[in-house]
Amino acid sequence: MRGTSRITLSTASSELVFRGGGRERPLVVRRMAQARSMRLSVDPRDGTVRLSLPKRAALKPALKWVEGKREWIERALEGVPAPHPIRNGAAIPFEGGLLTVTWSAGAPRTVRREGDRLVLGGAEESLEPRVLRWLKREALERLERETRACAETAGVTVGRVSIGDPRARWGSCSSTGDIRYSWRLILAPADVLRATVAHEVAHRLHMDHSPRFHAAVARLFGREPVAERRWLRTHGPSLYCLGRS
Repeated sequence: MRGTSRITLSTASSELVFRGGGRERPLVVRRMAQARSMRLSVDPRDGTVRLSLPKRAALKPALKWVEGKREWIERALEGVPAPHPIRNGAAIPFEGGLLTVTWSAGAPRTVRREGDRLVLGGAEESLEPRVLRWLKREALERLERETRACAETAGVTVGRVSIGDPRARWGSCSSTGDIRYSWRLILAPADVLRATVAHEVAHRLHMDHSPRFHAAVARLFGREPVAERRWLRTHGPSLYCLGRS
């Protein structure tokens, strides 16, 4: 049986909190000028419940509406993966394989890869942020290289290539040609990363999801990326748990 859901105001921080199913998560309310209706989502990274509202919508009935979505929220929270902290001996995904974090007090502080190990020394308490920085550098380097090569094949130009940690997108392409990716793609198999690059570069040819766009993706990737899209749907949520201590 599911527990009773409540939305309360934290007395310590004056922030809204969703409580239900034995869990407690922040409830973030965002008012958006372009919104025409209410929208509810659960952040796959940490389980934060997010409510988007039209700019002038009243809060009280909106919160009542959220209460009515209790079962959906609790099911979504059940799907948020458990944290996968990065510590000595942890196995972390990388390009479809696993790298074992190997910390030693006497080793150099700089993270370096040795086969299937990530070796580092320095302060053990700063191990996680340093490994995360290494992963993000690797992600940006790989995505920059793959994007430039794919754009050359497509006969298009791209602007700045950057990385972030978005909640809902693995990549995005602006009308000016700037492309931004989730750094977590480096944790996925290499073909999943390449398929995402082909998708974003194809937007430089067609800023839509028309049949012509999908044909361009298949041409740039070499085939229809059906398996890669399925992999992201099935395994993508688990990539958000890494580095959540």
